[in-house]
Amino acid sequence: MPANLPPPYFEAEKRYREAKTPEAKIEALEEMLTIMPKHKGTDKLRADLRRKIAKFKSEAQQRKGTGRKGVNYAIDKEGAAQVVVVGAPNTGKSSLVGILSNASPEVAEFPHSTWKPTPGMVPYENIQFQLIDTPPISKDYVDPWMADLIRRSDLVMILVDLKADPLQQMEDTMEVLENLRVFPEGQSPPPDLQKKPFLKKMIVVVNKVDTESDVEDFCAFQELSQCSLPCVAVSTASGRGLHALLDMIFAHSDVLRVYTKAPGKEPDTSAPFILPRKSTVQDLAEKIHKDFVKKLKFARIWGKAVFDGQMVQKDYELQDGDIVEFRI
Repeated sequence: MPANLPPPYFEAEKRYREAKTPEAKIEALEEMLTIMPKHKGTDKLRADLRRKIAKFKSEAQQRKGTGRKGVNYAIDKEGAAQVVVVGAPNTGKSSLVGILSNASPEVAEFPHSTWKPTPGMVPYENIQFQLIDTPPISKDYVDPWMADLIRRSDLVMILVDLKADPLQQMEDTMEVLENLRVFPEGQSPPPDLQKKPFLKKMIVVVNKVDTESDVEDFCAFQELSQCSLPCVAVSTASGRGLHALLDMIFAHSDVLRVYTKAPGKEPDTSAPFILPRKSTVQDLAEKIHKDFVKKLKFARIWGKAVFDGQMVQKDYELQDGDIVEFRI
């Protein structure tokens, strides 16, 4: 199948050939990727361009004394929590994000098909999470901007491929994160660390658990890895474990959903307020309006930990699913 490349592609290709620095070559190559039509006739060419991008990024990272900084991708947080998906090449990050969300990351059998972060919104009951597909990470190369993206996230999802030495992938990925000064919450960072560590909530997702035999291999992975992080098995091919994964994301995002109601009226349960766990009635009032707290006398609560309509004070710690009626 012919590639049928448009004229702007060849203009970008000319800039690539004339470029003198790795950064300039990367910029031109990424423009060529953006312009290039996506079909079977361009698969090999796209893979070749990505290999070149990875090569020049590695060169740019190794160069010393350059005054130009690399590209930085700042993605505003949306939804209940921002979840960054990280892992080795071809673990299925793009497939997972594409299946769960409204995003359309490029999915291919060759490595490095993802070259920039791609966010997507994932519905979960009456809220949404933001999942971010990222370029693969390895001990050989990590995009410089990845550190900031991971450090700013609410939750780090480590994806490994059950059928491609998952133990080594897990070990390598954790080593890369540690080199970025990112450690699992609850773990003590090295005492000789020279700069501030970043403690993040993390979960491990093992992909390609497609059959019952694979489930046995997944159990063996859990035992051999001795991983203390929450771990779930999924299959992007069959859909196995995807709902359990969403439950795990919610459980480890440390957020709760709270609803409000006016006296004598029913609450709108389709649009909850999203608050950090251990938030109080006062925190909810401040989220509605900072001046509202001054007028608040007490509140009535409907929920699992109280009897219906129980009167509580401002310091009452809210639970997921609570319905709050403010009294001023």
